[in-house]
Amino acid sequence: MKVLVVGGGGREHAIIMKLSESPKVDEIYCAPGNGGISKYAKCFDVKATDIEGMVALAEQLKPDMVVVAPDDPLVLGMVDSLNSKGFKTFGPKANAAIIEGSKVFSKELMKKYDIPTAFYEVFTDSDSAIAYLKAQNSYPAVIKADGLALGKGVIIAQNEEEAVTAVKEMIDDLKFGKSSSRIVIEEFLTGPEVSVLAFTDGKTMVPMISSMDHKRALDGDKGLNTGGMGTLSPNPCYTPEVAKECMDKIFIPTMEAMNKEGRTFEGCLYFGLMITPKGPKVIEYNCRFGDPETQVVLPMLDGDLYEIFDAIYEHRLADVDIKWHDGSCACVIMASGGYPESYKKGIPMEGFDNKGQIDGCFVYHAGTKVDDNGVFLTNGGRVIGVTSKGKDLETALANAYEGVSKIRFDGMHYRKDIGARALAILKG
Repeated sequence: MKVLVVGGGGREHAIIMKLSESPKVDEIYCAPGNGGISKYAKCFDVKATDIEGMVALAEQLKPDMVVVAPDDPLVLGMVDSLNSKGFKTFGPKANAAIIEGSKVFSKELMKKYDIPTAFYEVFTDSDSAIAYLKAQNSYPAVIKADGLALGKGVIIAQNEEEAVTAVKEMIDDLKFGKSSSRIVIEEFLTGPEVSVLAFTDGKTMVPMISSMDHKRALDGDKGLNTGGMGTLSPNPCYTPEVAKECMDKIFIPTMEAMNKEGRTFEGCLYFGLMITPKGPKVIEYNCRFGDPETQVVLPMLDGDLYEIFDAIYEHRLADVDIKWHDGSCACVIMASGGYPESYKKGIPMEGFDNKGQIDGCFVYHAGTKVDDNGVFLTNGGRVIGVTSKGKDLETALANAYEGVSKIRFDGMHYRKDIGARALAILKG
């Protein structure tokens, strides 16, 4: 089988490396890809959001399946366009991808079908939003842009001044373009966060192993919010009791709600959850594999990823026995100095073998490229994710940090405390 993977980050590298293990897959293409991906797949310079260009590439390559991994092309309808040309795909159609593409849609879906989430209101003008904030006078307050905003469209305002500024920047200044012309203001929930990705074909829902993300740039969960500085699986807060409650009250009801709305979801549905004192609630949905959660979930999959993708497309997911490895998995993100604000690109990196890997770890490339001499260079904010498995979390983390110690590039930045919170929970 030939597979074309759309995207060019760490998530796509993890998907490609897992697909490369499948005995059914003998050729992998990627567009646009990156330096590390180019060692595992033939890369083509087509933007992930270029639907016409991607369809044309698929017509040229004739893959047996196209995996559309990032949110933007899914929301824009890339799967619909590929299906209309007869291509088998993995990923939801546009009318289902709206579950991530519009915060307002997802909140109203949860309200309509009684799926637990934070209380909220929707606004399209700043005066009404500010009046509501002043009337509520409850902080922290969560302010979200309706549409996609590169993971930066959520502000947790600590006081009225921060909240008013966020509202004006989003609605009046269109800080995130049309994505913030409509906003959601919701109550601030407390409790541990859990990420659960799930395979679904619209009839069957199979949650994957849980994970814990680390969003802040600096140790001790300080500094600016990022796309993720590290992650681990499984999440110790996600007990069997919590998992059952999520399945009964959130996962299955969400699948059924989308079916009732005529928006059957086929692909990977991401549940961002908060385990509140009143039980688990949905913080957000994503219409695709999370990044960097994928980097610790797929290494734990004991099976053939292509077979699962194929079964979802053919609506026979119930026939696949999906298993997971014992133990734990940990990923430490190595970022460019200055991330998530301004940073340099094109900095040479050392420590890899010729495939961009190191012994004892999976190195998932997110922002790298290869120069004419075969040297890996930085090409983004989050540069690589160093991932390792272990018999327990302590071992997995030690292995990952051992891998980190072998890699060097000027200005590199990574958190030294990934997993510390989870270890404290495990130790009671």
